[in-house]
Amino acid sequence: MNPITRREFTKKSVLAMGFLPFATFGHSLLKPKLDTKGLSVHLFSKHLQFLSPQDAAEKAAEIGFQGLDLTVRPKGHVLPEDVTQTLPRAIEDIKKGGSSCSMITTAITDASNKTDINIIKTAANQGIAYYRSNWFKYRDQHAMESDLAFYQQKIKALSLLNSQHGIVGCYQNHAGHSIGASIWEIKKILESANSKYFGTQYDIRHATVEGGLSWENGLKLIQSSIKTIVLKDFKWGQKNGVWHPVNVPIGEGMVDFKTYFTMLKAYNINVPVSLHLEYDLGGAEKGKSSISIDKKNVYKAMKKDLDTVQRLWEEA
Repeated sequence: MNPITRREFTKKSVLAMGFLPFATFGHSLLKPKLDTKGLSVHLFSKHLQFLSPQDAAEKAAEIGFQGLDLTVRPKGHVLPEDVTQTLPRAIEDIKKGGSSCSMITTAITDASNKTDINIIKTAANQGIAYYRSNWFKYRDQHAMESDLAFYQQKIKALSLLNSQHGIVGCYQNHAGHSIGASIWEIKKILESANSKYFGTQYDIRHATVEGGLSWENGLKLIQSSIKTIVLKDFKWGQKNGVWHPVNVPIGEGMVDFKTYFTMLKAYNINVPVSLHLEYDLGGAEKGKSSISIDKKNVYKAMKKDLDTVQRLWEEA
C-alpha cells in the first residue's frame, strides 16, 4: 500500500466520518481504523479568534494540525444565534483553507432549547462528528445528589437528540466548582445517557489539578466514555501568597504525559484531540480578537506544542 499524505488522510477521514458520524471509540464494532503512529490533533480555534475561519484553517494546516476545533458559542467564530447561516459558511471556508472540522466547542445545555437544537442539527448536517457541551453548575438550595440526578436527565435528553441526528456530545472535566471537576460526577451524569451519542471530553490538565496523584484512577473509571480529549499543561505557582495553577507549554509542567499516553495506548484510546494553549500569548490564550504580540510568536508556540505532543505520544 502506498503511503498517503496528511492532506489525503484528512480528506479520507472526513468522508468516512460523514458516513459514520455516530462512531465512537469505546465500542469495538463501531471503531474506525485510526492512525496509530500519531494523534489526530485539532487546534482549538479560540486561540485564532483574531483570524477568520478560512485564515485560521490555512494557518492550522500550515502548522500541521489535522483540523480545527471550531468555537460555536458566544464570542466564538460562529455565534449560536446565527448558526444555521454562519456555520455552513464557516465549514466551507475551512475547507477552502485546506483544513477540516470534525469537532466544535459549544455552550449547549438543553435538548429543548431552540438554539441548542439548531446547533446540533446544523453541525450534524455539516458532517461534524463531535461537540463539546457547556458545563453544569450546582444550584443553590439543592442537594448535590439531586442536582446530579437532574443533570443526568439533561444529558440523557441530549444523547437522544444526538442519536436522531448522528452526532456525539461530550462533557469536559474541568477544574473548579462546576459539575465535572470530579470524574465521579461525570460518571454519574452519564449513567442514563445513550453512550454511543454522549460521552466525555477528557482533559488531563484539569484531571491532574483536581486528582493530584489519583488521576489515574479517574482515567480508569471514565476511559470507556472518552470520545475526544483536550491537551494542555500546568504547574502550581504563587501569586500574592496564594497557590494556583499556572498554565505552561506542553511538556513544561506537571502533567505526566508519559504515563498518560501509555495508559491511553493500553486502553486503545486514539480519539480526536483538541490542543489548547492557555499560557500567556498576548491575549490569544483567552480568545481575544486583537492580540498584543506578533502573530508569528503565537504560531511558533502552536507548532512547538504540536511537535511536543506527537513526540511524547511516540515515546510513550
